[in-house]
Amino acid sequence: MKRRGLKIEAVEPGSIAEELGVAAGDRVTAINGMPVRDLIDFRYLAADELLFIDLKKADGEEWVLEVEKDFDQDLGINFGAGGFGPAIKCINKCVFCFVDQMPPGMRRTLYVKDDDYRLSFWHGNFITLTNLSKNKLKRIARQRLGPLYISVHTTNPVLRERMLGSSRAGSIMEQLRFLAEAGIEMHTQVVLCPGLNDAAELERTAGDLFTLWPAVKSLAVVPVGLTRFREGLYPLAAFTREKARALVRWVHDRQKEYITRRQHPFIFASDEFYLLAGETAPAAERYDGFPQLENGVGLTRLFLDEWADAVGGLPDASEPQRIVLVTGVLGNKILEPVAARLNKIAGLQVSIKVIENNFFGKQVTATGLVTGSDILAQTTDDAGDLIVLPAVMLKEDEKVFLDDVSLQELAGKLKAAVAAVSGPRQLVDVIINSPANAEMFIDNRS
Repeated sequence: MKRRGLKIEAVEPGSIAEELGVAAGDRVTAINGMPVRDLIDFRYLAADELLFIDLKKADGEEWVLEVEKDFDQDLGINFGAGGFGPAIKCINKCVFCFVDQMPPGMRRTLYVKDDDYRLSFWHGNFITLTNLSKNKLKRIARQRLGPLYISVHTTNPVLRERMLGSSRAGSIMEQLRFLAEAGIEMHTQVVLCPGLNDAAELERTAGDLFTLWPAVKSLAVVPVGLTRFREGLYPLAAFTREKARALVRWVHDRQKEYITRRQHPFIFASDEFYLLAGETAPAAERYDGFPQLENGVGLTRLFLDEWADAVGGLPDASEPQRIVLVTGVLGNKILEPVAARLNKIAGLQVSIKVIENNFFGKQVTATGLVTGSDILAQTTDDAGDLIVLPAVMLKEDEKVFLDDVSLQELAGKLKAAVAAVSGPRQLVDVIINSPANAEMFIDNRS
């Protein structure tokens, strides 16, 4: 079979590749006799000091380039978005899958379910390992593709097969042991479903995973997310305040045990549990370096600590402004002391607008799932001078909400300036210092 290799999108000016005559449209098919299947292969193989690169030119001519360079010196080749090729799709039928609960008519990318170990290594995506062959596991070990982020959910083989809807799901501990013995660092998660994988099952899962320390560095426990679009799906219950509080206390007990045994907390409850339970987020030291921030574990603590630092630089007075802080239901408690302190500044009139999630359903309370249409529907025409919302509500590269309402459209319809901020420092910068410095600041006022 012919090697297709990787198509080059661009070559950096003045680079080794340009000096050798490599150009956009060429394909790298092999390095030192080893096939180049994706960007990981390329980076792994191109790290050597002496390279023999098989190159297929855009016109079909085949070259072999000999390169001597420093270890890890960049060749100046960019493969663009095609560096990984098609993502490995998820074939599971998880009873709690959020994608299966999405409303129709949204952008196509929101319905894509990947389970790609390469994206776990490269971007921190969570994977289940059910789509991994033994050869792929061996590749992970050989190329040291870590850390990996793994959705375990339960270590009970029978229960895991049932929850993930896959006969391959039961071998999770065997797979994790293989990766641990290969020295691969792993971070794991449990999407907790009341009545399924909680209570004694969660005890078992945490205990099993802790036996793989230090290869398994952390375990995050996050609550199942349920939208209003669950007709015909497995019946699941949402967490109540009481159950969330019990979970937080259980996690704290386990952390004390693990700190005693390994000087590491190991297990973490997501911020959503603390907010739902009405409990204060632990001190930063308890997060031990915040290994699962992208999974919503510790963001609240970072926000609170950053706000505490920012308060000291607040002025006594400011230009007159009416400001609305937009948040989801769970974010209200975090913003209440922020708004109270800002209102002590002469000239500022700060209020909080809590947006209920009618789009996905009222039991969805996470701020990151608030949509532009809900903000528009629940915000009055007199929206003040400046609306500030968390950047987590937006798609990073397009500045649009999940329902494809753009920040520009929101500002125009509300006839107000809108700023999306990433934290307290930028919040203060937008309100007090230099609004134009906000990354996604838009002013549509006439």
